[in-house]
Amino acid sequence: MKIMRVERLIDKGEFSKSSTWKTIESQIVQAIKAIEWPPGSGSFILYEQPGKARGEGNGVKPIKEACMLHLKSLGWSLQTPIDIATLKKPGPLDATYPVGEQLFCLEWETGNISSSHRALNKVSLGILKNILIGGILILPTRKMYKYLTDRVGNFEELEPYFPLWRSLCVDEGLLAVIAIEHDAVSKNVPRIPKGTDGRALQ
Repeated sequence: MKIMRVERLIDKGEFSKSSTWKTIESQIVQAIKAIEWPPGSGSFILYEQPGKARGEGNGVKPIKEACMLHLKSLGWSLQTPIDIATLKKPGPLDATYPVGEQLFCLEWETGNISSSHRALNKVSLGILKNILIGGILILPTRKMYKYLTDRVGNFEELEPYFPLWRSLCVDEGLLAVIAIEHDAVSKNVPRIPKGTDGRALQ
């Protein structure tokens, strides 16, 4: 799987210069690039079928699960609950890494564009409240989104709103968005079904 863009929306203070960040960054890149389809192929090739109709295209959640399983093997915690003192408690963070008294988090988008906004808002609020030192949202490019079963939020659709998060007043923290993309498409590979265990994609 390819990383197409890394967009830093917030980069304040010394965290991004630390050895801890270098470790986190390296492990995230490693986890993304470790995802392959078909299994053992050494690349990530999507079945060439647009995912607009029911039962067409490639499953989304197994791709995320493969990344999460890889991070877990590196010592990350999965499905971490956080309390950011909102009226309604947000859902757990997909993956977290301890940084002193705080956490760094990774969110992998499997929902629609509204879900992408909620994910970045949740991470931003965590940074503002000093619960999180930073976080990253991973989502597909529009080119990859075309071949996925659900109408998943994509980088290009979210990009016009980046100035909103850039404007946050933060003394210390890192907030970024990573755009991922398949290596190729082919009719000669199986479709990634919705129910595939993430282990099958490593």
